[in-house]
Amino acid sequence: QIPKDPARRWLQELTALSQQLQRVHPNVLAKILKQRTVYQNEQIVVIDKPYGLPVHGGPGIKNCIADVLPILAKMLENMKAEPLHLCHRLDKETTGVMVLARSKEAAENIRLLFKTRQVEKIYWAIVLGNPDPAEGIVEIPIVEKEVQSHQSHYKVSPFQPGTPGTNSCLFLTHPLVALQMTLAPSYRLCPEDGKVVKMRKNRDAESAVTRYRRLAGASACSLLELQPITGVKHQIRVHLAYGLGCPILGDHKYSHWSKLAPQKLPELTLRRLKLEQSKARHLPLHLHAHRLCLPLGQPIDLVCKPPRFFQKTLRKLELDIAKG
Repeated sequence: QIPKDPARRWLQELTALSQQLQRVHPNVLAKILKQRTVYQNEQIVVIDKPYGLPVHGGPGIKNCIADVLPILAKMLENMKAEPLHLCHRLDKETTGVMVLARSKEAAENIRLLFKTRQVEKIYWAIVLGNPDPAEGIVEIPIVEKEVQSHQSHYKVSPFQPGTPGTNSCLFLTHPLVALQMTLAPSYRLCPEDGKVVKMRKNRDAESAVTRYRRLAGASACSLLELQPITGVKHQIRVHLAYGLGCPILGDHKYSHWSKLAPQKLPELTLRRLKLEQSKARHLPLHLHAHRLCLPLGQPIDLVCKPPRFFQKTLRKLELDIAKG
């Protein structure tokens, strides 16, 4: 029997920071980001983005990075400072190197560098399984599709006005549909003879290329170094889960082909994490923007260590880079 208390404490520790970041005053959030500044010059400010903090606002989001950029600029420079500008984005659950610009011109310049693939980006991810081969390139187009969620969505419809003697409501159950990125391969294997057949191109699909390399393997998991050559939404997550069959640990959105459901972990992984399968849905996404090289005049090499929860998972799973 897996002891419950240590696992529960660990999961609470993992989620506490992101919950706290949504509750704090914007000034406090800006102060936290100031403390997480890893580099700055006259053009840019680089922060180590924390887990669970969205870059942009949306439904149910109280705090996001975009909203506190004017406050952060004043804290870093002076009260007359121009608000900082976003140059690129990271998913809410992704941690690590994030570049902000001090001026609109600098932001446009850096966005162009990203768009023309002149920025070298290196991510680290803990994934389930071992990629075969251990090093290579995934080059499969990606497209958006609708998927069914494992949860139900209840829509409330009142009875027609004037129905005598009732103010009840009628509950109608509808499947919850979500948008998800998926592969749109250019080729497939013909089941009859095993030959490679070219498929008709999906006009909505975007070209996507990801370089990967295994750094370590243990506990039915691997630590991968990833270099996205293109910048398609959720590219790394989709290529790892569907292209290599190695979903990122804690990626409950991209662990099943046709539905949204909590990730199922191997027994060995559960034992090492001292976790029950029923609690696996609380695991955070283990994807970290580790390094970024910006060619601004001379190249600027920016590195952020993985967050504490990521390092703790590496230790629990005995993923030692030195032994990779």
